[in-house]
Amino acid sequence: MARDFLLEIGLEEVPARFVRGAVNQLHDKLVKWLAEARIAHGQTNIYATPRRIAVLIEAVEGKQSDVNEEVKGPSRKIALDESGNWSKAALGFARSQGVEPEGLFFQELAGVEYVYAKKNSIGAETASVLSEGLTALITSMSFPKNMRWGSYELKFIRPIRWLIALYGQDIIPLELAGVKSGNVSRGHRFLGEDTVIHEPSAYVTRLREQQVIVDITEREHLITKQIKGLADEQAWEITIKQDLLEEVLFLVEYPNVLYGTFDPAFLSIPQEVLITSMREHQRYFPVLNKSGQLQPYFVTVRNGDRTSIEQVAKGNEKVLRARLSDAKFFYEEDHKLSITNALHKLENIVYHEELGTVADKVRRITAAADLLAAKLQISAQEAGDVNRAAAICKFDLVTQMVYEFPELQGIMGEDYARKAGEKEAVAAAINEHYQPRYAGDRAPASLIGAIVSLADKLDTIAGCFSIGIIPTGSQDPYALRRQAAGIVQIIMAHGLKLTLADLFDIGLGVHAKGTMKRSEAEVRRDMYDFFALRVKNVLSEQGSRYDVVDAVMAAGFDDLRFAIERATVIYTLTSGDNRDEFKLTVDAFNRVSNLAAKSTSKMIQPELFAEPAETALYEQWKKVHEAYCEALERRDASRAIAELSSLQQPITDYFEAVMVMAQEEDIRANRLALLAAIADDVAAAADFSKLVW
Repeated sequence: MARDFLLEIGLEEVPARFVRGAVNQLHDKLVKWLAEARIAHGQTNIYATPRRIAVLIEAVEGKQSDVNEEVKGPSRKIALDESGNWSKAALGFARSQGVEPEGLFFQELAGVEYVYAKKNSIGAETASVLSEGLTALITSMSFPKNMRWGSYELKFIRPIRWLIALYGQDIIPLELAGVKSGNVSRGHRFLGEDTVIHEPSAYVTRLREQQVIVDITEREHLITKQIKGLADEQAWEITIKQDLLEEVLFLVEYPNVLYGTFDPAFLSIPQEVLITSMREHQRYFPVLNKSGQLQPYFVTVRNGDRTSIEQVAKGNEKVLRARLSDAKFFYEEDHKLSITNALHKLENIVYHEELGTVADKVRRITAAADLLAAKLQISAQEAGDVNRAAAICKFDLVTQMVYEFPELQGIMGEDYARKAGEKEAVAAAINEHYQPRYAGDRAPASLIGAIVSLADKLDTIAGCFSIGIIPTGSQDPYALRRQAAGIVQIIMAHGLKLTLADLFDIGLGVHAKGTMKRSEAEVRRDMYDFFALRVKNVLSEQGSRYDVVDAVMAAGFDDLRFAIERATVIYTLTSGDNRDEFKLTVDAFNRVSNLAAKSTSKMIQPELFAEPAETALYEQWKKVHEAYCEALERRDASRAIAELSSLQQPITDYFEAVMVMAQEEDIRANRLALLAAIADDVAAAADFSKLVW
């Protein structure tokens, strides 16, 4: 008979950032283990708070499924020795399957005889299997940080304080670090008491009675509902950032939302500073008005009921006052530091032991930014702004505010530069040059900011690659993948006429004077391979199928904008109403390319044409080739592919009338040369053979 199963591990308070990962790991391990143990079950549910992780699995069968299977072993040649007796390999196979050698038999598979063992076993009772396996399952869990406590050898995320292993109404016996399993859970640390869980289905209800909302989704709904209700009541805008909500979610077991105030005088500080201080130090939600301006209020979530809620608010106000006073002090002290002195301090900050100081990096950024500005042929005024923004883009790294809140780099630089009298375009570019800061962030809004951002990211990538720091697997300590994706995003957002070759020339050029530890050719090749993956991601994110992406990438991606445009055109042609018609065109292209691979000469001699279809195709190709090359030059992918497609009927007529591989060598070579010329044009657009229909 199927029964529900509950496994709860009670712990001392777990850091909020580890809770979801821990409970998901417990769930995945338990589900996988049940599958391997041949125990069928129904729906699975996960529950977690700061003090517990739990998995409830419904309708767990009362016994393992029986096993009746034939297991293949070594071939007959290996299974028997020279005397015809079972070899060591066969005997080992028998032992591994738990059968006697006499039970082995031969069976043919794909013309080869193999030894087989027939396994028949009756499934054991689920309760006994759980008792044997749960301890190993729990102790096999791994965490970013572990603890040991008392004299126990067990390492776990936090000390285990209670265990529930309940199958139906039966307790599954197990013991970990001196804690024995039972059916008693613990309620809220201050509002609840211990509670008996008589059966798994009562788990959520029994804990709710003890002021613990153990259901993660329910707890999140309560928090967001209360925050939105408060916002509506007070006519506020309360932005609920997902990462902050996630952290608060696993800081509380019984959430109650409240708000407090702070001195409006603090609003003289940039609101980003106040918001960061509230979020990072206090886990508060900032309050804005309808115009997005910070108001002198904050919202927080209490782990408890609403008893003495006013006193709780006052306590939070007192703590926040101290935090904001610190921020105000840092802000005022930073204004005493001139930009010139700040830049001088960068000379003493090591960026990387092989790449010099931060000041060295700033000089490279400035040089690269100037070269980019010249390449893009921007105005003299814009070029001057680019130079100044690049030269001071990192000065705020030595300020007290950025030291306290690193995530404010750029934001504080913009504010301090503006107050120091820098031009608005320069001040804005200091902040923008960090964009995009993360996946989904926007590109710099201004051209000045975009150019400085490109220079910074390009310097980082070229510098790291030049000394052998290349991301591998999940290792990317310098966030080079994000930097490369940012470069692609900026070029696309601003429609910049820059190729990867342009970028690499500039990036490697500023590193050529002393920092290069590898050959430039080797670094350039690695950078192309690295950017290929980033471009593929961009094409995929824009909706292109994998085969379209592969086809376009094979024709080159040096010009990012043109590669994306080609992908868009080809995807539309292979997905729209004219799909079948375009398939005929692609088939024609592929037939041309396959035969063109046999060509040894590119010289076309029209006087050797023996069939009218040859002349027709040649004349049509000449007209198309001129228009096609013009379209490529203008980076007009739609027109270029349309011109190519006009060759479909002449190509079809050609193959119907002409034997390409003629016996006469000169005629054959001439026909292949014509096909090779057409194939070269086709290859400049895409490798159409990679398309999947």
